[in-house]
Amino acid sequence: MYKLAGREYKTESSVFEIAERKIGGENFSVIAGPCSVESESQILSIAESVKNSGAAFLRGGVFKPRTSPYDFEGLGLDGLEILKLARAKTGLPIVTEIVSEAHLDIFAEQVDIIQVGARNMQNFALLRQIGGLGKPVLLKRGLSSTIDELLMSAEYIMTGGAEQVILCERGIRTFEPSTRYTLDLSAVPVIREKSHLPVFVDPSHAAGYAHLVEPLALAAAACGADGLLIEVHNCPEDALCDGAQAITPEVFSSLMRRVERVREAVAYKE
Repeated sequence: MYKLAGREYKTESSVFEIAERKIGGENFSVIAGPCSVESESQILSIAESVKNSGAAFLRGGVFKPRTSPYDFEGLGLDGLEILKLARAKTGLPIVTEIVSEAHLDIFAEQVDIIQVGARNMQNFALLRQIGGLGKPVLLKRGLSSTIDELLMSAEYIMTGGAEQVILCERGIRTFEPSTRYTLDLSAVPVIREKSHLPVFVDPSHAAGYAHLVEPLALAAAACGADGLLIEVHNCPEDALCDGAQAITPEVFSSLMRRVERVREAVAYKE
């Protein structure tokens, strides 16, 4: 079924080297940063903090697809310039979401990992074009998508030409209202069985609440995820986007130490 993403095509787990950092196999990586780029001072402060705590990549949204047209939708390409400045100052490669075909060339030149958000997971025309760039891609699972649908979306990117596709479980819609979405941790071992591609977990979007991020992140590390995507903000109460689910740099530092202890305890190996 999955001619490029499946285990039938490649039996061993893929390991990608992106900006001199390895993802997959026995390598555990954390992508951290705010939901959206708000200002230069905000990004530089957070970038320094997450780097010091062990994050391998800096995330930050410059284009934000929002449910309401009245919500903050990002700084656009001005935000990308801020991310590039943070990369230059800290050395952290940058991860940000693409939402339009109009920005393909810019992202190909300036972004280290192109993120495809949950709402664009089945935007097949965009997926093919992103694949044609040959860049690393972080593909998030759709809000109501099955694992097979996620893997078929990865196929669209890979048939376009890209090989470095990272899958991301970020919670799906269920009947349960206690969290923003329901984090499907069973997706991690299921995807690892079906596909050779690395799989990350985003507990921030799944939980919707900062106090739930840590236990979900620890559970993701324990069940074999290849990495985490964590929202970190230096002042969550003033965040322009998704402040309720963002953890502070201090909490992130503590979380990183606990994640390492969990991985040592379960001694996860390929």
